[in-house]
Amino acid sequence: MFNAQTRAEGEAMAKVAFLGLGVMGFPMAGHLAARGHAVTVWNRTAAKAEAWVGQHSGQRAATAAEAASGADFVLACVGNDDDLRQVCLGATGAFAGMAPGAIFVDHTTVSAQVTRELSALAAEKGLGFVDAPVSGGQAGAENGVLSVMCGGSAADYAAAEPVIAAYARICRRLGESGAGQLAKMCNQIAIAGLVQGLAESLHFAEKAGLEAGALVEVISQGAAGSWQMANRAQTMAENRFDFGFAVDWMRKDLGICLATANETGASLPVTALVDQFYKDVQKLGGGRWDTSSLIARVRALG
Repeated sequence: MFNAQTRAEGEAMAKVAFLGLGVMGFPMAGHLAARGHAVTVWNRTAAKAEAWVGQHSGQRAATAAEAASGADFVLACVGNDDDLRQVCLGATGAFAGMAPGAIFVDHTTVSAQVTRELSALAAEKGLGFVDAPVSGGQAGAENGVLSVMCGGSAADYAAAEPVIAAYARICRRLGESGAGQLAKMCNQIAIAGLVQGLAESLHFAEKAGLEAGALVEVISQGAAGSWQMANRAQTMAENRFDFGFAVDWMRKDLGICLATANETGASLPVTALVDQFYKDVQKLGGGRWDTSSLIARVRALG
């Protein structure tokens, strides 16, 4: 079995399965192969797995169970709670192919509830489980600089962290199972308010006759500066929303945040409001636009 010591000494690489080759998973699996890990991929659309194998060193499998067979680590990046259950469970699911001692690492943004459910089922089979949602978007995945927030046992995290490092700028354990998903909720809550604030700021500048580029150059160096301003202000000003994280997926994530807030008693008035603003963007036809498209709604209001 692969472990952190052999990784550090360069004596062995892990045998890894990666399930889900979307805009995030495709490059993440590529970074694993580039690090020298033995990678087998699986995707519901087989053509994507074929395309990945054509670009990287590795192989593809017909089912998640087949991909997971003999793997030290099985990593997944799929769509939502139901997708994750389907990938993990059943005769063709990953858990059916994993051997005791192997560790499942979930990079999907899902509810803490499904994470704890699957973690418990994994434990019954002698498997490890780390919930490890990511932040950084498509560019972060492609450049191998994602922020990864994790939950799970300290031992499972310690074993998985050197593998995750292939595409992470930072990777931290926040607590037991579900803690990674709760941290990702905090991330999305913070982003929602920031993007709306930036959208309103740029819209105000337009109405006031200020040049967006010069404005952002100045205020980004002060207390108003943020990743969103540095990376999205110019494209927002140019009305370009053809990259990054889609509105449809952000609404899925904010729905998880709001449902969890109801369970915990947390108050999220700004998050609830911005979620409705994203609903308005969807009505404008922007479901697949980048989340920075909140400015399109502001402009539509005049």
